[in-house]
Amino acid sequence: MQNAECEMQNVEPSSWLTSHEHLLPRVGDALDVACGSGRHALWLAARGLRTYAVDRDEAAIRTLIDESARRGLPLHARVVDLEADAVQFTPPAYDVIVVVRYLHRPLVPVLTRALRPGGLFVYETFTRAQAARGRPTNPAFLLEPGELLTLVEPLEILSSREGDYDGGMIASVIARRGVT
Repeated sequence: MQNAECEMQNVEPSSWLTSHEHLLPRVGDALDVACGSGRHALWLAARGLRTYAVDRDEAAIRTLIDESARRGLPLHARVVDLEADAVQFTPPAYDVIVVVRYLHRPLVPVLTRALRPGGLFVYETFTRAQAARGRPTNPAFLLEPGELLTLVEPLEILSSREGDYDGGMIASVIARRGVT
């Protein structure tokens, strides 16, 4: 279970995402992929973005729907098996796509195509160095050194990092789809 292996019991959004808030649009559509508890989806919706969240965990999606309704946020969540061969997001549909601590390499091109021109792709997940510290340890869920920058090609890299951040060995990128 990839999501279960990668899920951290953190309720605050990723510092990588929040520290780059100035790059995010003030209005538009956002997608939180493998949202788990929905910490990023709730944060994006609270900023005023129409937010969509997907995860395969039905209980987490139900909880997220309840929480977003309680807060009166513009958030829609649904159960999606992100590792199914036929998963698609109607392109181009999103101004921001966020993926944190989840890796399914075949999904990355699907997501980059789902970005609108000028849209931002915020991606952060574990590198192979994380295995020496603990979970996750499955190489299928760990990036090779420098791999994230290659995965998001041909998007324009606005900011990136790789190393020891927020208690994990991670790679992070913010990339933009061209406007043409």
